[in-house]
Amino acid sequence: FFFFNDTATTEIYTEQIVGSVRCVQETGPIVVVLSGSMEPAYFRGDILFLTHWDEPVQTGDVIVFKLTHQDIPIVHRAISVQEKDDNDYYILTKGDNNRVDDRPLYYELHDNEVWLHKKDLMGKVRGYLPYVGIVTILLSDYPILKYILIGAMCLLVIIAKDPQS
Repeated sequence: FFFFNDTATTEIYTEQIVGSVRCVQETGPIVVVLSGSMEPAYFRGDILFLTHWDEPVQTGDVIVFKLTHQDIPIVHRAISVQEKDDNDYYILTKGDNNRVDDRPLYYELHDNEVWLHKKDLMGKVRGYLPYVGIVTILLSDYPILKYILIGAMCLLVIIAKDPQS
Protein backbone atom coordinates (compact mmCIF):
# COMPACT_ATOMS: atom_id res chain seq x y z
CA PHE A 1 0.00 0.00 0.00
CA PHE A 2 1.19 3.49 -0.84
CA PHE A 3 0.29 6.25 1.58
CA PHE A 4 0.32 9.98 0.93
CA ASN A 5 0.96 12.34 3.82
CA ASP A 6 -1.77 14.68 2.65
CA THR A 7 -5.03 14.30 0.76
CA ALA A 8 -3.82 13.90 -2.79
CA THR A 9 -5.88 14.49 -5.89
CA THR A 10 -4.88 13.11 -9.27
CA GLU A 11 -3.35 16.46 -10.21
CA ILE A 12 -1.23 16.61 -7.06
CA TYR A 13 -0.16 12.98 -7.53
CA THR A 14 0.97 13.79 -11.08
CA GLU A 15 2.90 16.83 -9.85
CA GLN A 16 4.57 14.71 -7.17
CA ILE A 17 5.71 12.14 -9.69
CA VAL A 18 7.10 14.88 -11.96
CA GLY A 19 8.81 16.49 -8.95
CA SER A 20 10.31 13.15 -7.97
CA VAL A 21 11.64 12.58 -11.46
CA ARG A 22 13.31 15.99 -11.37
CA CYS A 23 14.80 15.11 -8.01
CA VAL A 24 16.52 12.03 -9.49
CA GLN A 25 19.09 14.25 -11.12
CA GLU A 26 20.09 15.79 -7.79
CA THR A 27 19.87 13.28 -4.94
CA GLY A 28 17.19 10.72 -5.65
CA PRO A 29 13.49 10.71 -4.86
CA ILE A 30 13.52 7.63 -2.61
CA VAL A 31 15.16 6.89 0.74
CA VAL A 32 14.89 3.99 3.19
CA VAL A 33 14.38 4.70 6.89
CA LEU A 34 17.39 3.17 8.67
CA SER A 35 16.62 3.88 12.32
CA GLY A 36 13.71 4.14 14.72
CA SER A 37 14.12 7.88 15.33
CA MET A 38 10.90 8.74 13.48
CA GLU A 39 8.62 6.12 15.05
CA PRO A 40 5.62 5.98 15.21
CA ALA A 41 5.32 8.02 11.97
CA TYR A 42 7.88 5.97 10.00
CA PHE A 43 9.46 2.68 10.96
CA ARG A 44 12.79 1.10 10.09
CA GLY A 45 12.54 -0.26 6.55
CA ASP A 46 9.86 2.13 5.28
CA ILE A 47 10.55 3.57 1.84
CA LEU A 48 9.97 7.33 1.65
CA PHE A 49 9.17 9.22 -1.54
CA LEU A 50 10.60 12.73 -1.67
CA THR A 51 9.91 15.88 -3.61
CA HIS A 52 12.27 18.82 -3.88
CA TRP A 53 10.22 21.76 -5.00
CA ASP A 54 10.87 25.39 -4.27
CA GLU A 55 7.97 25.50 -1.84
CA PRO A 56 8.81 26.71 1.66
CA VAL A 57 9.57 24.32 4.49
CA GLN A 58 7.03 24.61 7.28
CA THR A 59 7.09 23.56 10.91
CA GLY A 60 5.83 19.97 11.06
CA ASP A 61 7.13 18.92 7.63
CA VAL A 62 9.15 15.72 7.56
CA ILE A 63 12.33 16.49 5.64
CA VAL A 64 15.38 14.56 4.53
CA PHE A 65 18.71 16.31 4.86
CA LYS A 66 22.36 15.49 4.48
CA LEU A 67 25.12 17.03 6.54
CA THR A 68 28.54 17.96 5.19
CA HIS A 69 30.57 15.17 6.79
CA GLN A 70 27.99 12.38 6.68
CA ASP A 71 27.15 10.01 3.84
CA ILE A 72 23.76 8.82 5.09
CA PRO A 73 20.77 11.18 4.81
CA ILE A 74 18.69 11.87 7.92
CA VAL A 75 14.89 11.81 8.08
CA HIS A 76 13.51 14.12 10.81
CA ARG A 77 10.67 16.56 11.40
CA ALA A 78 11.14 20.34 11.17
CA ILE A 79 10.23 21.69 14.62
CA SER A 80 11.24 25.30 13.96
CA VAL A 81 11.59 27.19 10.70
CA GLN A 82 12.74 30.79 10.40
CA GLU A 83 12.95 32.45 7.00
CA LYS A 84 15.99 34.57 6.18
CA ASP A 85 16.00 37.54 3.83
CA ASP A 86 18.04 35.83 1.10
CA ASN A 87 15.51 33.04 0.32
CA ASP A 88 17.13 30.71 2.87
CA TYR A 89 15.91 29.21 6.12
CA TYR A 90 17.10 28.43 9.59
CA ILE A 91 15.64 24.97 10.21
CA LEU A 92 15.72 23.00 13.46
CA THR A 93 14.79 19.32 13.29
CA LYS A 94 14.13 16.46 15.67
CA GLY A 95 13.26 12.81 15.31
CA ASP A 96 9.76 12.06 16.63
CA ASN A 97 11.18 9.32 18.85
CA ASN A 98 14.21 11.33 20.04
CA ARG A 99 14.32 13.17 23.36
CA VAL A 100 16.29 16.19 22.12
CA ASP A 101 16.52 18.22 18.93
CA ASP A 102 19.34 17.82 16.39
CA ARG A 103 21.49 20.84 17.34
CA PRO A 104 24.35 18.70 18.72
CA LEU A 105 24.34 16.76 15.45
CA TYR A 106 24.59 19.92 13.34
CA TYR A 107 27.29 21.39 15.54
CA GLU A 108 29.42 18.23 15.44
CA LEU A 109 29.04 17.42 11.76
CA HIS A 110 28.19 20.69 10.08
CA ASP A 111 31.05 23.12 10.71
CA ASN A 112 29.86 24.33 14.13
CA GLU A 113 26.39 25.37 12.90
CA VAL A 114 23.29 25.01 15.04
CA TRP A 115 20.74 25.24 12.19
CA LEU A 116 20.09 23.53 8.88
CA HIS A 117 19.86 25.60 5.73
CA LYS A 118 18.04 25.17 2.42
CA LYS A 119 21.19 23.80 0.76
CA ASP A 120 21.22 20.86 3.22
CA LEU A 121 17.77 19.60 2.20
CA MET A 122 17.31 16.62 -0.07
CA GLY A 123 13.52 16.93 -0.05
CA LYS A 124 10.23 16.71 1.78
CA VAL A 125 8.53 13.39 2.43
CA ARG A 126 5.35 13.09 0.35
CA GLY A 127 4.48 9.41 0.71
CA TYR A 128 5.78 6.07 1.90
CA LEU A 129 5.62 2.31 1.51
CA PRO A 130 5.74 0.55 4.88
CA TYR A 131 8.55 -1.99 5.47
CA VAL A 132 9.39 -2.54 1.77
CA GLY A 133 12.97 -1.37 2.28
CA ILE A 134 13.72 -3.93 4.99
CA VAL A 135 15.47 -6.07 2.35
CA THR A 136 18.03 -3.28 1.84
CA ILE A 137 18.64 -3.06 5.58
CA LEU A 138 19.02 -6.84 5.95
CA LEU A 139 21.52 -7.00 3.09
CA SER A 140 23.52 -4.15 4.67
CA ASP A 141 23.37 -5.47 8.24
CA TYR A 142 24.16 -9.08 7.29
CA PRO A 143 26.60 -9.15 4.33
CA ILE A 144 26.54 -12.96 4.32
CA LEU A 145 22.98 -12.70 2.94
CA LYS A 146 24.36 -11.02 -0.20
CA TYR A 147 26.67 -13.95 -0.85
CA ILE A 148 23.93 -16.49 -0.18
CA LEU A 149 21.60 -14.66 -2.56
CA ILE A 150 24.25 -14.39 -5.30
CA GLY A 151 25.21 -18.05 -4.80
CA ALA A 152 21.58 -19.15 -5.06
CA MET A 153 21.14 -17.16 -8.27
CA CYS A 154 24.29 -18.67 -9.77
CA LEU A 155 23.13 -22.15 -8.79
CA LEU A 156 19.77 -21.56 -10.46
CA VAL A 157 21.51 -20.43 -13.65
CA ILE A 158 23.69 -23.55 -13.66
CA ILE A 159 20.94 -26.08 -12.98
CA ALA A 160 18.16 -24.40 -14.97
CA LYS A 161 17.04 -26.31 -18.02
CA ASP A 162 16.92 -24.65 -21.39
CA PRO A 163 13.19 -24.35 -22.25
CA GLN A 164 13.91 -25.13 -25.92
CA SER A 165 15.56 -28.49 -25.29
